[in-house]
Amino acid sequence: MTAAAPLRFMGPDECVEATLNRVGKHVVLGLPVAIGKPNTLVNAFVARAVADPNVRLTIVTALSLRVPRGRSDLERRFIEPFTRRVFGNYPELEYLRLIERQQLPANIEVLEFYMEPGAWLSNEHLQQHYLSSNYTHVARDALRRGLNVIAQLVAAPPADEAPGLLSLGSNADMTADLLPLIAARRAAGSSKPFALIGQVHRDLPFMYGDALVTADTFDFLVQDPGTTLFSPPNMPIPPTEHAIALNVSTLIRDGGTLQLGIGELGDGICYSLQLRQKQPALYREVLESTGTLARHRRLIESEGGTAPFERGLYGCTEMLADGFLDLYRSGILKRRVYPSAKLQRLIDDGHIDERVSLHTLDALVEAGMSRMSFADFQEFREVGLFRDDVEYDRGVLITPDGQQLRATFSDPEQRAQIAQHCLGETLRNGVLADAGFFFGPKGFYTGLRELPAVQRKMFAMRGISFVNELYGHEWELKCAQRRYARFVNTTMMVTGLGAAVSDALSDGRVVSGVGGQYNFVAMAHALPEARSILCLRSTRTASGVTSSNIVWSYGHCTVPRHLRDIVVTEYGIADLRGRTDREIVEALVGIMDARFQRAFVADAQRANKLPKDWRIPDAARANTPQQLARKFAPWREQGLFAELPFGTDFTAEEIVLSKALRSLQASTQSWPGWMRTLLGALLNGAPTPAVQPHLARMGLAQADSLSQALQRRLLATALRKVLQTG
Repeated sequence: MTAAAPLRFMGPDECVEATLNRVGKHVVLGLPVAIGKPNTLVNAFVARAVADPNVRLTIVTALSLRVPRGRSDLERRFIEPFTRRVFGNYPELEYLRLIERQQLPANIEVLEFYMEPGAWLSNEHLQQHYLSSNYTHVARDALRRGLNVIAQLVAAPPADEAPGLLSLGSNADMTADLLPLIAARRAAGSSKPFALIGQVHRDLPFMYGDALVTADTFDFLVQDPGTTLFSPPNMPIPPTEHAIALNVSTLIRDGGTLQLGIGELGDGICYSLQLRQKQPALYREVLESTGTLARHRRLIESEGGTAPFERGLYGCTEMLADGFLDLYRSGILKRRVYPSAKLQRLIDDGHIDERVSLHTLDALVEAGMSRMSFADFQEFREVGLFRDDVEYDRGVLITPDGQQLRATFSDPEQRAQIAQHCLGETLRNGVLADAGFFFGPKGFYTGLRELPAVQRKMFAMRGISFVNELYGHEWELKCAQRRYARFVNTTMMVTGLGAAVSDALSDGRVVSGVGGQYNFVAMAHALPEARSILCLRSTRTASGVTSSNIVWSYGHCTVPRHLRDIVVTEYGIADLRGRTDREIVEALVGIMDARFQRAFVADAQRANKLPKDWRIPDAARANTPQQLARKFAPWREQGLFAELPFGTDFTAEEIVLSKALRSLQASTQSWPGWMRTLLGALLNGAPTPAVQPHLARMGLAQADSLSQALQRRLLATALRKVLQTG
């Protein structure tokens, strides 16, 4: 940045030209994950590189988002009207279009460290240019690759709030970590030019924490032309995810810390936690009737609980999902943490509360603090223990009227004098959640924007190194804040000895990326009282074939077996920490689908990990989808565990249509299934009045061709089944 920064541009093309003039024609462009990308500006960079082969453009980023699209004509008829309504004029990323069409020119390369899950398995460019890196190492790795431009969306402050400042909004994650590194290079007189670009977006929530920066942090600012933020809708929570979530909810400890991701499982966990909070008797009844308490009572009592949250939770999470706002509104997310390890421990141990008084000083003395250094004073004043107008000089506290008091606490009279003349009224700068980035439904962005500033400040956006790491000078503070941490993540598969497969297939193809999962698993082992909870469906179905997600061995792993901890499926909880190989195998048999247990046990016996005469317990033999459905059926009949407990951007007709399309897809995955479905539609698929509004929504009120006539009959058959079963 320069003394004249930031330069402001009306359009992205002028900004691109200024950037090239500054850094040259080899641009290594760093972009945030998810919604923080300034798409119109990025598209201008791509257009310039496409037009000029002398421009070399390398994009380093993750989670490049695409508007949903259909693979078949029926899917397109369903999705396209929805995307026009919900995604509005969201500008698609041109580099993704070029990659999809295999038309990316040789002078452009895209390096992603986390991909849209499962979307790019067959794409040569992204598979070959995948950057396997822990989230916390990406800033380092990007700089080593020559990063010389950072561009992201930023938010301007609301009226009468933080004048002269900007917010990194949804993405403090990477930029907050890079800013001091860039400043140090510039201060050292680095000859390598650099450009920081912000694109101001009117709808981006103005967030605090590390996201708050001065306008002159940026070299260039350009206004977004009024585009729509990417806003994925809440998706239906399937019964399996509800069952997994219910198990997870018993492991969350009151007075603790929660890390959670986006998606149906995260929504399901928030739902079960709210049930635990609002209807504790009913919650325990559900746990009793489903057998969860009987099977896992000891683990639940030692690690989690079933009672409402009296002290509440603090969120320390890579991604701030919209569920955290629901937990906040429900009185669950209410444990504030403060930037003082000494005071945080006293609060969590119940020795003090947020009110500042002589009792606070007494508690510090009882905890072993007799005198105060300048660093201690600065820390205490920041959190409100001391008034802002009190100063510290060589072991002496100086009041506004000039009175001088020794900064020691051992003498009761001295403490009383300090309490009378120097203390504030209540602790401040506490937060309810620290997060690296966020994205979610439109209502989530609106909810954040509409929070009063004092509440919005409690959702602090941080550099990813703060959230995902422990080491560094903040070790003591993070350990104090992250008490009873529960790091909840999903995985694709778990092996027989406890390793987890989360990011890639055995042949090396990348499904998504490591992201921060390894960081959180390692942190769970480093923090006192913390646990890593990896969740997965016990099975998956592809092309009509069902297979187990708990496998004896696999050719790739994301989390090695020595970092095994808690694994959760719809059938229960397996505590693998500190277990022997035999104990791990036995625990996994207890939570896997019964259809695959015998083969799994046979593999374990061949490997000498189970005795030859070992038998599958009767309780585990009941791990079937049918038995699970029977356990939850009475509660679903009472309205619990609904598909969309938090609402959605889908209309009522679209919800029915989505179920019908899923049913149709499932029934036609195999050739025999396709033939049965087709025959049934031809014989019994005449549309009835009840399905006509749904057919009209799909543009199939009338058939203009033989193909459309067949689609009408297939869809009408599936719709009738959905409307009959609910």
